[in-house]
Amino acid sequence: MISTSKEPQPSIGGGLTFNNTAIAFRSKSNAELNRAYWLFKIISSNFLTKVGPPVTNFALQVGLPITGVIKKTIFEHFCGGETINGCEKAIQQLAEQHVGTILDYSVEGEETEQAFDHVLAETLRTIDRAKKDQNIPFSVFKVTGLGRFDLLAKINNKESLTPTEVEEFTRIKNRVEKICQIAHGADIAVLIDAEHSWIQDVIDDLTREMMRKYNKEKAIVYNTYQLYRHDILAALKADLYLAQTDGFYVGAKLVRGAYMEKERDRASKMDYPSPIQPNKQASDNDYNLAIHFCLDNLDRISFMAGTHNEHSSQLLAEELDKRGLARNDKRVYFAQLLGMSDNLTFNLSEAGYNVAKYMPYGPVKAVMPYLFRRAQENTSVAGQTSRELSLIIAEKNRRKK
Repeated sequence: MISTSKEPQPSIGGGLTFNNTAIAFRSKSNAELNRAYWLFKIISSNFLTKVGPPVTNFALQVGLPITGVIKKTIFEHFCGGETINGCEKAIQQLAEQHVGTILDYSVEGEETEQAFDHVLAETLRTIDRAKKDQNIPFSVFKVTGLGRFDLLAKINNKESLTPTEVEEFTRIKNRVEKICQIAHGADIAVLIDAEHSWIQDVIDDLTREMMRKYNKEKAIVYNTYQLYRHDILAALKADLYLAQTDGFYVGAKLVRGAYMEKERDRASKMDYPSPIQPNKQASDNDYNLAIHFCLDNLDRISFMAGTHNEHSSQLLAEELDKRGLARNDKRVYFAQLLGMSDNLTFNLSEAGYNVAKYMPYGPVKAVMPYLFRRAQENTSVAGQTSRELSLIIAEKNRRKK
């Protein structure tokens, strides 16, 4: 039986632990736990992670009947469903453990005006669903879901646009504006995801424009700060200064980053300095400094710590208590991806902190690029997959006893 009580709260010094697998996996049946075990075993193989995407894409293209297998395995573990309605069961399961949902329409790689309009409509549906439910505290979108990557890269590089491209960019801005305007009217915070560095400046400019317009009373629009870049802590500080000067609030989602290998490869091939930190320790240092910076400026910043890092999560939890801030202060959220780091999510929630899960959804074939990217990221983050496996094994052993 799932406990729905959040009292009494354990003290940080003697209570919060991320090793309590009974809490982390209590909503999973033995069959679901076994599925997770085998999934992470497969993901831990770099060979399968590299070979899997082209083999699976080929099978899908020639019509081999593997969609059902994908849906029952990797899709069901990392995604909420194929539609918003299909996510309802997963939303409620999280809500029973006081964990919020961030509905994330995770179709990637589409580049037609029709596809961009569809992403716009789907994102608006997530806002409409969120305003009816306190268990869905955020909406989210990527700017590349609303416009062509190559056009954003051209603008980012300050190249001249043709009249047709100017019109195309206007449509992108109008889509972004419509989402933020409706989110503001619905009082639902909206996260704008970060992307590759060679299109990020234009995304940042658009997001600042939206923050300046819709964050007058509080943070509704959130920019994403990838702290694996060496220049991003300074950018966060500059955005706060701008907000103080221009009279708006900063919404900040703090992440380490998702494109490290691509960023370094591109910088090497094109012979420019890599934007990525020199090592993991530097990323960790800046991430934790960003947490302190946001907490020091809560009068003007609301933020989400989007992280699977135990040390950073512990740091933020401890700092909230040290500073005498309520654990459920609406200006501070933790977030992890569905199907990952349940030991963080549910132990934080059990201790009374605000936590949400990113819940990807969309048609199985259409979200395959997302799922492959997540699997590859798991193998590139040192210790992530082995940590997931060790926790699952610990829980399997606990249940046997």
